[in-house]
Order: sequence, then C-alpha cells, then structure tokens
Amino acid sequence: MAEPHVVTALIKKRADISGEIETLHDRIAQLIKDLEGIDRSLQVFAPHIETQTIAPRFRPPENWSKRGEMTRIVLGILRLAKEPLTTRDVAARLISERGLDPDEPKLLRLMAKRVGVALRRQREGGVVKATQGPGQYMLWELDKAQAITKIQGH
Repeated sequence: MAEPHVVTALIKKRADISGEIETLHDRIAQLIKDLEGIDRSLQVFAPHIETQTIAPRFRPPENWSKRGEMTRIVLGILRLAKEPLTTRDVAARLISERGLDPDEPKLLRLMAKRVGVALRRQREGGVVKATQGPGQYMLWELDKAQAITKIQGH
C-alpha cells in the first residue's frame, strides 16, 4: 500500500512539472511568432537572404554550469589527453563537448579564463600539474603520482 504522504508529494511534483511544461510551450510559441516577424522583416529589407540558412546562436548564461561541473569536464579532458594541454586547448575541447560555437572568440576567451581558474585550484589541491609550455603558455596534465596516492589513501 502506498504511503499517503509519498502520493501527495508525487502529485504535487507532477503538477509542478506539468505547469512548467505549459509555461515553456507558451514561451516557445511566442518565440516562434517573434522569429516569423523577424523573418518577414528580413524579406522586406534583404529579400536575397534565405533565413533558414542562418544558424542559431547560443550564448551560455553566466552560471552555465552546475557547481563542480566545469572541474569535472576539465579533468575528464585531461584524463583523455595523450599529452599535456594548454589552458586554451582545454577550453576549446570544453566548448566542443558542450556543443557551443567553437568559432566565437569571446566565448573561447571567457572559457579559457574559467578553465584557468579551475586548473589553478586543482593544482593547489595536487590533482594537476603545470609545466612551462611554448611562449607564455602553461601545459597542464593530471598529476598521476598524486592521483595514485589519493586513490590508495595515503
């Protein structure tokens, strides 16, 4: 027999999610209307443009990742790397993994800053190590000796 408080909580949760879906459907319908209006305006001012060829642009919000997600992705990239990577290389791979626009220079700079912060924190914790790379670049890799020690509990 189901517990009444569990059933009540599940009903409430279902109602919340259903309401959120309705709100999102309404928002999508409005965005479609807005997009159609812009397409009509483009046809007036630039009839030669085929609007369906305009690629969507996605900008991540300032808090685009959950707490710790950036670090997990960065460490995953380093774990799979065959050689040490620069902060910029890690950022480019992160952008690619997240399905963001790799040709957006501002996004690459922003992600490189965030990746740099995550890598420095992990270096302080002994998880990664950095060596001087070409020019001003640092090369990052997992500190395998530290990782083995941490796994063994020493």
